[in-house]
Amino acid sequence: MKVLVVEDEPKVSAFIKQGLEEHGYEVDIAYDGSIGERMALKGNYNIILLDVIIPYQNGIELCKKIRAEDNEVPILMLSALGTTDDKLIGFDVGVDDYLVKPFNFSELLARIKALTKRGRGISQKANTLQVANLQLSIENKEAIRDNKKIDLTAKEFSLLEYLMRNQGKVLTRMEIAENVWDIKFDTGTNVVDVYINILRKKIDKDFDPKLIKTRIGMGYVISDT
Repeated sequence: MKVLVVEDEPKVSAFIKQGLEEHGYEVDIAYDGSIGERMALKGNYNIILLDVIIPYQNGIELCKKIRAEDNEVPILMLSALGTTDDKLIGFDVGVDDYLVKPFNFSELLARIKALTKRGRGISQKANTLQVANLQLSIENKEAIRDNKKIDLTAKEFSLLEYLMRNQGKVLTRMEIAENVWDIKFDTGTNVVDVYINILRKKIDKDFDPKLIKTRIGMGYVISDT
């Protein structure tokens, strides 16, 4: 399992490298955005850990460039900037998860394991899913609504797939976290709510009928009624 850590603080990068290598990971370090870009696009990594504030090119810009070339590699953003707006900026450019500094190594390890088990628990029994005028091609990894292709990150696709496979069923945040992120405990993150909002902007904002609905106190459901 190859990990790229793009982090300019030597103590932090050394801490992450040592801990991951003790758990059997192969770890490369990049200390700035320019080196990180070259390594990310050539290294064939299983996951990238990316700080936001790094020299030459910040983590947001670097994430955009990585996503332009590779829409599959999981990206976990590490940052001291922990507001919802900060997280939304990261998710909008294709980050899969967001971990706020300072963090415990056990939580970092859990997030990495979750992100590298993408899609676990989601059946692949149907090649095409449909709800109203929204179609999801499992084989081609494409979402289409009213004949318009909708660009989704790998994690957004996994979330939409899970919702559509459970059309009409109210899903709790914990159910979604367990099946899409493989998180089986409360990490204090609002990642499910953030991703639901991103999906709404992409598949509902400019279309009718609105498909993703909130059931207050219960969770989320996708339905055309």
